[in-house]
Amino acid sequence: MKTTLELKGGLVDLQVNGYLGVEFSSPKLTMDGIRTLTKALVERGTGAYCPTVITSPEEIYRRNLPLIASAMRDPELKGRLLGIHLEGPFISPEDGARGAHSREYVRRPDPDFLDELQRLADGNVVLLTLAPEIPGALDLIRHAARRWPGMALGIGHSLAGSREIAAAVEAGARFSTHLGNGIPSSINRHLNPIWPQLADERLSAFLITDGHHIPADFIKVAFRAKGASGCVVTSDSSDIGGMPPGEYFSLGKKVVLEPSGKLRCADSEYLAGSSACMIQCMDHLASLGFLRPGELAMAGRFNALSLLDVRSARLPKTPVVRLKGSAFSVV
Repeated sequence: MKTTLELKGGLVDLQVNGYLGVEFSSPKLTMDGIRTLTKALVERGTGAYCPTVITSPEEIYRRNLPLIASAMRDPELKGRLLGIHLEGPFISPEDGARGAHSREYVRRPDPDFLDELQRLADGNVVLLTLAPEIPGALDLIRHAARRWPGMALGIGHSLAGSREIAAAVEAGARFSTHLGNGIPSSINRHLNPIWPQLADERLSAFLITDGHHIPADFIKVAFRAKGASGCVVTSDSSDIGGMPPGEYFSLGKKVVLEPSGKLRCADSEYLAGSSACMIQCMDHLASLGFLRPGELAMAGRFNALSLLDVRSARLPKTPVVRLKGSAFSVV
């Protein structure tokens, strides 16, 4: 079968919570664990990624952010870690919108605390997901846009309405984190956070295309609303990614990995991240058959780098990921 796409440097993932038993929000995170996780992702076609720290107790931030920043300077990992994605702690505390994040660690927006997190990370926080409807969120977005111009601000785990979303974009928000997720299962059919985020062409849409987080129809609608240049595939992979089906403890909760690959909280149907890595997400997206190879390349690599203002030429040239038909492979 004729090769239709080849990506030198592989896929780029802006939301990696963990993989193969390693979790970036765990008190047990180590440098060796980061190396193990990174090697596994590279072998599976992810050439660069953003380690993601979810809503956590303060001691986790103080311990793990400096460790991840140190990993970014490690010669063995050079060019693989693109910067830290903070998913929280300034998110909605409400059930559904909060997802698998622990309510007790959710915080009101606090510019001083954000500055402290950035200090702990040695300036390496490049993505921040927050809920713009929380009092003080718009001020925090303005502060971050002014103080940390290299940080991209995103909307996620939110119940924001149309006006709040528009105000967040005006303040500096640039993307929607896992659009279609981090939201209650039952919402108003017209007045909900999804439609205004789809409608605003200034927001890039992060989409988890693992086959479990959002249905094919939603994926197609999102790409048609945003265009291929406005969509970024992310895996949202957890430390359970790459593991066999069973019951595990992850993100401070008991979770179940079903044989289908669906990863959910043990006490509910809410998802607990993803068990997939980027190549699995891209396989599912390609199998839907509505995107050209160049559009898949944008969604799986180049849009993410553009959002972070990172040039491909500065990154490792391995792995090489090849598309044949609707299946990706590492060569």
